[in-house]
Amino acid sequence: MSHIRRVRNDPRGRGPRGILLPDLPRYRTRSEDFDQAVLDAYERILDRFDDQLVSLDLAVDLVPRMRLQHGYTQWPSDVVADGKVPLGRLIPAGVDSSGSPTRPRLIVFRRPVEMRARSKEERADMLRYIVTRLVAHYLNVGPEIIDPRFDWDR
Repeated sequence: MSHIRRVRNDPRGRGPRGILLPDLPRYRTRSEDFDQAVLDAYERILDRFDDQLVSLDLAVDLVPRMRLQHGYTQWPSDVVADGKVPLGRLIPAGVDSSGSPTRPRLIVFRRPVEMRARSKEERADMLRYIVTRLVAHYLNVGPEIIDPRFDWDR
């Protein structure tokens, strides 16, 4: 009598597990969807200013981790905020604690932006505003130079 071996894909014999179509938009997590929206907002600017932005890193952080001085009245120009809540920040090039040089980094804060945007379109507009303001600060130009449709009254 021959032995018939059953081929198993996993120890419990249930077959392959996981996402079968991983790169389709509807299978993205909320954070992946937000990351893509930030990249979309940045890509429009990168197309026009690629040479000047080659050394700028782009990052998304869940929440802002900033130390505020007691009694502050106005955010510095390297922070885009809604009232007392920062939405994005530009960190200039510098030196880290180990003495290694760091690259300048544009950071968008996911949770504050998500809490203020009621729709994907509003989120896209907010991200364009944040990224445009921070890139303009990085390049030391007005936001209207970066995006001719920029609106200060957003």
